[in-house]
Amino acid sequence: MEKIELEIIGLSYSQTQTGAYALVLGEKVGAKRRLPIIIGGFEAQAIAIELESMTPSRPLTHDLFKTFSDAYEIHVKEIIIYNLVEGIFYAKLITEKDGKEVEIDTRTSDAIALAVRFKCPISTYEFILSSAGIILDESASDDSSDIENQINEIEDELTESVTSPKPLNYSDLTNEELNARLQSAIDNEDYEEASKIKEEIDKRNSN
Repeated sequence: MEKIELEIIGLSYSQTQTGAYALVLGEKVGAKRRLPIIIGGFEAQAIAIELESMTPSRPLTHDLFKTFSDAYEIHVKEIIIYNLVEGIFYAKLITEKDGKEVEIDTRTSDAIALAVRFKCPISTYEFILSSAGIILDESASDDSSDIENQINEIEDELTESVTSPKPLNYSDLTNEELNARLQSAIDNEDYEEASKIKEEIDKRNSN
């Protein structure tokens, strides 16, 4: 499956989720498609610090990972956003040590934070861009003066998009459905829903 290389277009406070940020990736070559990904505040800070070449007073978690990898000669060659399930992006690190490649599954936000530190390519596949990408107006460019307008346009698209409603009564779901939705909530950093689902699971286990 052919990969499409991406680059970071911008990062801004999300209008769609309180306390979250919109990370916008775009194709390096070709169409004007943009891939918006909602990430948490910590990961947004970790990405922004590296993009702005700032040095924190103490190493962040991603800095520690980079130092650890360098110390043991582990090279992160590439980040691949390889799947999209129910609005959740899945990513993996392609690492190499002594000529041997190992793939490591990771949250997409962490993957991007590591990509900017290792200065490695970020890639995805056509089916992901086709389903989640947003096509900008042809007059848009990647000049710094247009980036804020691009992010605002993408955020407007996100705000207008229709999402699947959450069930009002978790007792209507089977155990399998509850566990699947719990994992989805955790992956999507929706800890409020995860807490409610966990309460329902605990209630069933205590009966």
